[in-house]
Amino acid sequence: MGDTVTAAERGREVRQRLLAAAVELIPERGWTAVSTRVLAERAGVTPSVVHYHFPSLAALLREAVVGLMRQMLAGFDAVLAGATTPADAVDVLLGSVDQYSGADPLSLLFVEAYLAATRDELLREQLHGMVEDFRQRVGRRFAEHGIPDAAETAAVFLASIDGLLLHRGLGARSDTRAVIRVVRRIVDGEGS
Repeated sequence: MGDTVTAAERGREVRQRLLAAAVELIPERGWTAVSTRVLAERAGVTPSVVHYHFPSLAALLREAVVGLMRQMLAGFDAVLAGATTPADAVDVLLGSVDQYSGADPLSLLFVEAYLAATRDELLREQLHGMVEDFRQRVGRRFAEHGIPDAAETAAVFLASIDGLLLHRGLGARSDTRAVIRVVRRIVDGEGS
């Protein structure tokens, strides 16, 4: 009896497989090329199972991307909490960019989600909410350290991370150490 899996547990497991398949397929094929059939095949289920667990393919794709993005931003919260100075936050957050080429699956997932959000109002609202919330958290952290215009500085800082990743996807790489020095000057308020 201890090995018996309940229907609810099987259902959660299937949902997770579908969400994981979506996160894999979006960067591989592009948001609009992910079909119910292809997604079901990747997850190892029949297409009808997709619509049993989600009201639509779009809802599944949104949930997959938003869930992953929330998880990533939560990881950055731990970094921010551990940063004793704004310079530490800059070093760690910009340093984390080095693991992404801009053409890697995670970068492509974000690009695809941003593009899809231009056509999907609900996705746009969800992404906007996450970005705005994260900007506010970084801004509060900067304000705690006396950074002038903390909210605006956080917005520019976080947009620069997105921009660096977009540029990398086009093959334009920057020396991370040099970028960190430049951003530190902005965050520290030098030249203002």
